[in-house]
Amino acid sequence: MRSRALAILLLSATTSIPAWADSGTCTELTTRFDARRAELAPPQISAALFAAADDGCEDLAKKVLAFGASVAARDHAGGTALTHAARSGDVAVIKLLVAHGAAIEQQTVAGSTPLFVAAESDRPQAVQALIALGAKVNVAGRGGVTPLSAAAYNGRLKIVDVLLTHGADASQRDNTGKTPLLYAAARGFRSVVDRLLATGIDVNVAYGNDLTVLMWAAGHADDVPVDDGVALVTALLDKGANIDALDDRGRTALMTAAERGHDEIVALLLQRGAKADVRDKAGQSAADLATSTTLKAKLAAR
Repeated sequence: MRSRALAILLLSATTSIPAWADSGTCTELTTRFDARRAELAPPQISAALFAAADDGCEDLAKKVLAFGASVAARDHAGGTALTHAARSGDVAVIKLLVAHGAAIEQQTVAGSTPLFVAAESDRPQAVQALIALGAKVNVAGRGGVTPLSAAAYNGRLKIVDVLLTHGADASQRDNTGKTPLLYAAARGFRSVVDRLLATGIDVNVAYGNDLTVLMWAAGHADDVPVDDGVALVTALLDKGANIDALDDRGRTALMTAAERGHDEIVALLLQRGAKADVRDKAGQSAADLATSTTLKAKLAAR
């Protein structure tokens, strides 16, 4: 765990005290703390609290706090013990730290709140606990990305649902103009896209560069399974997505899929009536943009 590595670094750099046990168990960590606490300086005490938060050691956290550890202490990335607890997902430690005054909206150097970290780390119970303790669901993390966008990007439907239920804004855009819907579409997560659209978002809204959710889905990330990509594009078309909408370059979803080399989505779009003869502002057609000879020939024949 990162906190244990920090503890090792601090202890070895400033004292001759042995590092925390490699086993990582709460019993072992507590035994080490009890044996050495009289010799520990504030940085090592903070490291012990981070370790307790990382491993979900509530009793150790109580002991370290009683010994004088500060909940405001921050690690090299600007995270507090609450950040560590949010990442590990331990609800008991989260509640303990907040009860001791931990700032629930404290951001790391990168701008991540504990709620953002919990959402990004796929910790649904921690997300629920932090919200119940007063965390604001629409506070953005790094780059203006919200906890909802982080969960959507990772395809975590349960967390997406929890955040939406507690007032998360499904249309909030980050610093690049992207919303949770676009992150989910680009990653091929149909269930998340369905849940977000169910909030009332128009499937044909144009986002940055006039890109629609269908365009994002058609140009999905390369690691998206083929069947998932096809299923998502099918669902969007069934929901009324405009198949021939143009982005600010004059390109359609078909052109995007062709350029990305998503043959199965190209085939689906053609089957559903996409126009293959549209040319963008540079005069290029889907056939011109296609990445394979076979796909070029298929599109040119339309």
